[in-house]
Amino acid sequence: MDRMMMDAMGSTSMRGADARMDMDLMQACMDACAACEQACTVCATQMMDCAPACMNCADMCNTMLRAMLRMSGMTPAVMVSMLDACIAMCQLCMDECMRHADMSEVCRMCAQSCQACMDACMAMRESVLAQA
Repeated sequence: MDRMMMDAMGSTSMRGADARMDMDLMQACMDACAACEQACTVCATQMMDCAPACMNCADMCNTMLRAMLRMSGMTPAVMVSMLDACIAMCQLCMDECMRHADMSEVCRMCAQSCQACMDACMAMRESVLAQA
């Protein structure tokens, strides 16, 4: 999502927790989720043992991204739960991909994307908790 859209989201009257969201953190989290989804999708095509984890992680990252884009009805508790699920799925996928990282550059890059996504989701989670 480009900067203009994020600025527009920040300037509209949002309800509840939405009005307090750190839009820069949210943008970083959405970007990391999108990158992780792409890396996991590519990695899943490598036919390694990590393929199921990669496919599940790609789906979770896509769901997290879509939820953050929608924002309507997103309470702090729901956002934290979604972020926790995304963090857990990224951790599982990263651990699986690290087992193949020395044999597959794609697995190594996927693991790095999962780590970046976890970091961004953790930062977003802390921000949401601080605002609640």
